[in-house]
Amino acid sequence: MFQVENWLTCSQLLLATETQETTPETIVLKLQCLTACIASFLFISGCTAVAHDPLTFIVANNQILVNGEVDRSAIRAFSEITAQNPDIKTLVLQNVGGSVDDEANLELGRMVRKAGFTTIVPSNGLVASGGTDLFLAGKKRVLEQGACVGVHSWGGDVEGSELPRASQEHLPYLQYYEVMSIPAEFYWFTLNSASASEIHWMQQAETNRFNMTTDQAPKLGEPNTCDLR
Repeated sequence: MFQVENWLTCSQLLLATETQETTPETIVLKLQCLTACIASFLFISGCTAVAHDPLTFIVANNQILVNGEVDRSAIRAFSEITAQNPDIKTLVLQNVGGSVDDEANLELGRMVRKAGFTTIVPSNGLVASGGTDLFLAGKKRVLEQGACVGVHSWGGDVEGSELPRASQEHLPYLQYYEVMSIPAEFYWFTLNSASASEIHWMQQAETNRFNMTTDQAPKLGEPNTCDLR
């Protein structure tokens, strides 16, 4: 582990000119210094990468099985799998826990709706946050009994629930729900249902209230079950 007391030595080494003697020991120490400096910069600036499992699409039984979290790569992956399987029009969202790129998530949802896909969350499946938005992109939407559907406020430098309703930050989401024929009240419900660091698992009456399925929704997974899924 590189120690704090080595910073003075680091600065001297990194600022050293080529005319100064270079030994294997100084080369190793310089590499340690550079690694420590980069790590320190990333920590202080908050630029550390967000670890996640990118969305995957796998064809099985004339359906496309979907797992992971939405990032920018999901746009290309979806385009490729649909180009290779133009006759498949069903997405089974097995476990889509959210997105790390809201803009990409909304773009992907529009692509799903334009292509006329049916979206299904199976009885042992889970969608949450951006995954729930992706489910809503289905032209036909099916929640099987026991499925888990989670919502919460979006976050970042500020949470969506902390902004006034007139804020332009809400507009991309409201426009998305309008395209999906989901009432705007659903958006405000999600913001107030749970903070960005928590999750609210929706129940049957709530999903029916906001027309989240094209037919009446069945009984959904219990919160304690969904927490473990």
